[in-house]
Amino acid sequence: MRKNIVAGNWKMNTTVPEGIALAKDVVAASAKVPASVKLIIATPFTHLVPVADVVKGSVVSLSAENCADKEKGAYTGEVSAAMLASAGCEYTILGHSERRQYYGETDEKLVEKTKLALANGLKVILCVGENLEEREAGKHFDVCKSQTENVLYNFSEEDLKNIVIAYEPVWAIGTGKTATAEQAEEIHAFIRKVVADKFGAKAAEDMSILYGGSCKPSNAKELFAQKDIDGGLIGGAALKAEDFIQIALSF
Repeated sequence: MRKNIVAGNWKMNTTVPEGIALAKDVVAASAKVPASVKLIIATPFTHLVPVADVVKGSVVSLSAENCADKEKGAYTGEVSAAMLASAGCEYTILGHSERRQYYGETDEKLVEKTKLALANGLKVILCVGENLEEREAGKHFDVCKSQTENVLYNFSEEDLKNIVIAYEPVWAIGTGKTATAEQAEEIHAFIRKVVADKFGAKAAEDMSILYGGSCKPSNAKELFAQKDIDGGLIGGAALKAEDFIQIALSF
């Protein structure tokens, strides 16, 4: 059975004291959220150790926002999967559209990052999605198929149990444009079929696929009502505990 998941991606926001305070607010409010919904917060690297202490013993899981594609060594400024696991992370986000766009992350690198994350006991939130130019050119199915296949098809059905997909319509993030619930559902169902084509219907049915395109308290209920949308990877709304929890209550 796939899980309903609401994951907050803080991106490059909050100082360490602010992050600790936000995590405390999320943990305090998490009692309102049914056990059927998995809560995750993904913080900047600097916050991981103190926030791990805040969420310890709660229903809130900790994620990193990225990890290195190397195991260890002379890679100044990088943070390895082993370091993340030792800091108390349960998850890491990989392949976020901002990492692809601004830092040139390729599917090949994401395969290496995913291998290292899984080898170190981390679960992976793998992001896929098309930009505005690709959407307007009608290439959104091709882009999502390629990004999903190029990474996931390198792993086993057993590995899939520790991988979540997040679909990001990059064209609907911070642009004023909005993906309708129907557009989001169409792509989620398509991605699930791409998974099924390689791993079978059961593996695809068991995989959680999250929506990552400006999900807010105002539109979460409509999105989460769709058959193939299992939750959200939340950006801006995750920076307010009240909004984040309200989204988690939208199932």
